Amino acid sequence: MEYLDHIHNSLKDNNEIVIIERYASKAKRYTIILIRFFHISIQIWSNFYNAVSVNGSHRHHLQILTEYFIDQQRYFYLLLLHINSAFYIGIFALVATGTMLISYLQYACGMFRIASYRIENAMKIQISQNIILQNISLPHKRIICAVDIQRKAMMFSEYLISQFEISFMLLIVVGVLTLSLNIFRVFQIITSKFVNFEELSIPFVSSISCLVYMFLSNYVGQEITDHHNHVFNTTYKIQWYLAPLQIQKLILFLMQRSNKSFGLNVGGLFVASLECFATLANTSISYFVVIYSTR
Repeated sequence: MEYLDHIHNSLKDNNEIVIIERYASKAKRYTIILIRFFHISIQIWSNFYNAVSVNGSHRHHLQILTEYFIDQQRYFYLLLLHINSAFYIGIFALVATGTMLISYLQYACGMFRIASYRIENAMKIQISQNIILQNISLPHKRIICAVDIQRKAMMFSEYLISQFEISFMLLIVVGVLTLSLNIFRVFQIITSKFVNFEELSIPFVSSISCLVYMFLSNYVGQEITDHHNHVFNTTYKIQWYLAPLQIQKLILFLMQRSNKSFGLNVGGLFVASLECFATLANTSISYFVVIYSTR
């Protein structure tokens, strides 16, 4: 947070401040959407469970297998409160961690966008003022600042991923297996003689939640890659040939740097992107097919 505050305080251009604040607002929208999605999912499951339990002759049983050393029928609602509390705490921790990482990465996207803005602005100054070789300090400084904030954005993104690399690897493995097993459970219930909608609710909601979380994680990673590529596209499109030779060399260096592929690399095996999401989803489906065919 101190590092981000330092970068934010170093911004003097009003347009750059507007850019970074726009991405901060975008991060808030991600947070609100995730919280609402999981809250609605929990409410739907709770209301559905209450609806199927209205019948007084219905024997209460927990959908999640647990072992308690008390009478589960007599203390059913107390046990249900315990399970729901643990469920809410887990969801809160998951959403809080996820939205924090999304917010940080959105900030990195804003830094890449500022780099693009500085490059464009540097060339506008060059063209509008017709700066000659002896007076190139202003656009020269602008381009250097663009290179600097691009470097900081890349370092910040890599540092953030490196701190959670083991956790991300475990989440990927657990997420793929969880999605496969929940899809298998959904098909088990659907293909049975009597479809129990009460039992169907948990694996169905879990499958949707896994897909949403998996998609958002890779979508944010795709945004990082796209914003990095936007720096190269911006550098390529500007009228660099109108600049003095010294600035042309600096622009060439920036193009060579931006032309290298950049993404959120997890363990050297996964690069967060929409392609990675499709790969993980296909892997989950493949595991489900294998499990379903061997039952």
